[in-house]
Amino acid sequence: MHIPETSSIQKQIQQGRFTVALTLCKQALESKPTDTEVLYLAAVCCRYLELYGDATGFLKQLVRLLPGYGRAYQEFGHIYRARGENQKALENYLLAVKRNPSLHASWQAVSELSGNSDEHTTATHNLDYLKHLPKALASVLSFIYEDRLEKAEKLCRHFMLQHPKHVEGMRLLAKIAEKHHVLDDAEFLLETALQLAPENHWLQFDYVNILHHRQKFESAYVQALMLSERLPEDSASQLTLANQEAAIGKYDDAIKRYQSLLAKDKNNALLPLLLGHVYKTIGQQQEAIDCYLAAINLNTSFGDPYWSLANLKTFSFSEELIEQMLAVVEQQANHTEDMVHLHFALGKAFENQQAFERSFEHYQTGNKIKRDLVNYDSEVMANNFSLQKQFFTPEQVNSLHGMGEQAEDPIFVLGLPRTGSTLVEQILSSHSQIDGTLELPNILAYVQELNGRKFKRTDARYPKVLAELSADELAHFGQRYLKETQIHRKGAAYFIDKMPNNFRHIGLIKSILPNAKIIDTRREPLSCCFSVYKQLFAEGQEFSYSFDDIAKYYQGYVDLMAHWHQVYPGQILTLDYEALVASPTETITRLFDYIGLALEPACLEFYKTKRAVRTASSEQVRQPINQKGVEQWKHYEPYLAELKATLAE
Repeated sequence: MHIPETSSIQKQIQQGRFTVALTLCKQALESKPTDTEVLYLAAVCCRYLELYGDATGFLKQLVRLLPGYGRAYQEFGHIYRARGENQKALENYLLAVKRNPSLHASWQAVSELSGNSDEHTTATHNLDYLKHLPKALASVLSFIYEDRLEKAEKLCRHFMLQHPKHVEGMRLLAKIAEKHHVLDDAEFLLETALQLAPENHWLQFDYVNILHHRQKFESAYVQALMLSERLPEDSASQLTLANQEAAIGKYDDAIKRYQSLLAKDKNNALLPLLLGHVYKTIGQQQEAIDCYLAAINLNTSFGDPYWSLANLKTFSFSEELIEQMLAVVEQQANHTEDMVHLHFALGKAFENQQAFERSFEHYQTGNKIKRDLVNYDSEVMANNFSLQKQFFTPEQVNSLHGMGEQAEDPIFVLGLPRTGSTLVEQILSSHSQIDGTLELPNILAYVQELNGRKFKRTDARYPKVLAELSADELAHFGQRYLKETQIHRKGAAYFIDKMPNNFRHIGLIKSILPNAKIIDTRREPLSCCFSVYKQLFAEGQEFSYSFDDIAKYYQGYVDLMAHWHQVYPGQILTLDYEALVASPTETITRLFDYIGLALEPACLEFYKTKRAVRTASSEQVRQPINQKGVEQWKHYEPYLAELKATLAE
């Protein structure tokens, strides 16, 4: 059977022959039912033919396949508007521009439907921006938000060759660099653009964002402060400053600013959510709960505050809240991020009630939705592990011996997430000579930098590029790490970097910081893997949303750690969570013996230590060690056959 080309379908639509075009779409979908472009065109045809139910059906399939595709939500908006449901139309147009800010039709609709509001003002600004944007850059913008980065970069670079000082071209090129995680390029481009156009607020917002991502929190704070002074009445500038105040530990200032913003915009559910996050970080749990509940009261469909309550690990949902979540899940089938948050929250709510079958169903559904959202390939990760073992041979490690920055300050706590690493950090940071910090992304940023801008079809430069670096260059990376992380320290001799994913890059760490201490926190396989499965991570743990991916990642981790122990004998401490729970004093003593510090009494009463904790275990580490988490997986054993089988292979 001849499969119609999308170009021929588009031609029929352009000629207004929607019935013919729809027939061609259905023929094409018979052969390839997951063709997202054809699903979109079929929805467009149905809308013009006023077959709104059919159009919605095509769009729901499309959103399941491409949750971030803005044009799908724009089509939802057109359908609801055609049916006179203007509020639902507005909600979907806003979802569309959130995913793709280049959608002129959606901004126009927001402008017309939102009345005299902040949304109307934002739409007007964006329509004016798109009106004055060169056609080539409008295409670049669309390509960026449709994740067609190679096409976006080629077109943008071609434009910049003709217009080398075009500020918006630089800004979009910086966005592309950010998407590729080449953050130093993005920072340089935005710095240069700001020198050409120092009054451009959009550039400065982007610059603050990049500085924040690069962990240059002090610089990001300074820029945010300047921006807020230039735009004192602008809510976005004040919100940006509040976020940066929270990032550098100015929690009281951040709280006051969030409260001030909330007083002016009482209906914005995002503000109490962010305020709640600050309260959670500093250990004011009841205030955090009150804020999360306030966010829910403002928007019962907003999934994040429900999950934030669940993520406290100590909060118990009322029957009323559970019923409310179930109702939202039933009603909001096309709001993907909210669905993910709600299913994970329901998983925790039913877990608390010991309704483990219902709990698992929601964890499973949330993971399935989230797995479709993330761009994760277990084969790519396995190859990354393999590249580390291939390069860091005993001979290569020996050739790098004696290089790097010789400081002994850093203590890397790493491994898989949910293995007790936050507990270990809390114990360590209770010592007078050790500063606790955050999950610092600096090492991962250096990996991206060394790898360069890399598309899927090109070979990795890292880690083999390390062989090309001189002793001075390796030492410079170590010195740079110490300088960039200084903002998180409070003057102690040692400090902790608790980024779990650093286990992939122990070779790099030992090459640039040979005297760094490395602590691998480990947990019984089923306990670890299931705990990872039922945790919704903010970012960076894309392997965690299917049993198959988790098991392969765990096996790769164990194998790679065995390799690191082989090439760095006696330099890495493996600390078992189960041993820590069963024999805390003995295990904690061994921990400090490895670091070379005398054990202090405060380290055994770590739960009394007052400090900011940002991870999912923030409330758990404020309690004495207990057995609660050791064998939680056993409640779910009837549903873990797939995980068990994959781990056993």
